[in-house]
Amino acid sequence: MNNQQDSILKVTGLNVQYGSFTAVKDVSFDVRKGEIFGLLGPNGAGKTSTLSSIEGLVKFNAGSVVVDGFDAREKPLYARAAMGVQLQSTSFQPELKVSEILQLYAGIYGVPLTKDKLEEILKEIKLEDAGSKKFGELSGGQQQRVSLVISTIHNPRLVLLDEPTTGLDPQSRRQLWERIEAIRERGHAVLLTTHSMEEAESVCDRIGIIDHGKVIIIDTPQALIEKYKDDPEVIAVSRRGKVTLEDVFIALTGRAVRA
Repeated sequence: MNNQQDSILKVTGLNVQYGSFTAVKDVSFDVRKGEIFGLLGPNGAGKTSTLSSIEGLVKFNAGSVVVDGFDAREKPLYARAAMGVQLQSTSFQPELKVSEILQLYAGIYGVPLTKDKLEEILKEIKLEDAGSKKFGELSGGQQQRVSLVISTIHNPRLVLLDEPTTGLDPQSRRQLWERIEAIRERGHAVLLTTHSMEEAESVCDRIGIIDHGKVIIIDTPQALIEKYKDDPEVIAVSRRGKVTLEDVFIALTGRAVRA
């Protein structure tokens, strides 16, 4: 595992307030080169506020965010240029063709996109026959593939993925996992949020569990399972006879359903 000297993202003492409500309380973690880091938490735990602060969409009240060596407060444009973002819901115009969307975003990022390069990208995401299709005509899995490739088209050092596989069927989800793992293999740092414990256990090198605005614990999925497998509270919520990451997560964050 890479050490902290290889950190592409470093979040330290992050605090986010909305009026008198503190959504994020002294959150610290790092994401390293060639690592997939999962940020897990129930609804309202502070995941979105943390991610939005890193993206620059929300101003944080205290702490620091450093992306690829650039302080997000002091050099926000440099920090944003070093990251690619895939939101949970895509906002591409449904009437635009897939090839037009790729050309548009390549232009925005100042990335040269020849016809051959465009065809290569479409082939890579298994949409070689869909370049002339309208985005709105694609399936959910196909749309997510387009969204993911756009988030990395400028070769960012950090990739932020907000619940990237929500609503996908098992085949599409597995295929997207492979593409996320390929991003890691190219040396990028990946931060993803997810409600899927199977996803976190399958693709994440490390995870951080956040609840009520605070990070409870950070470790590898297997290390967390090993650490808590004999805990009475974890055993009490286990339903399969074998302790899973989901069992650990529920024991640490509670059984109550969040709004």
